[in-house]
Amino acid sequence: MGGESLLIFLLVGLIAGWLASQLVRGGGFGLVGDLVVGVIGAFIAGYLFPRLGISLGSGIIGAIIAATVGAVILLFILRAVKRA
Repeated sequence: MGGESLLIFLLVGLIAGWLASQLVRGGGFGLVGDLVVGVIGAFIAGYLFPRLGISLGSGIIGAIIAATVGAVILLFILRAVKRA
């Protein structure tokens, strides 16, 4: 992975983590926490979406949307585990 690809990957993760924390209505996790949530969310979406037959197309907007959906799923799971 080149430097530009890594930078774009991290930027998408940061944006997705921030969006997910806004959508779920919790306090954000800070810069690093939102980045981690977004990156893990991107992996979740990358795993689930093809198995469900969902394609958001290519490009950075599709990647941000997919990573945000994955991050929202992750935040719901984290909150369910925290309550238990």
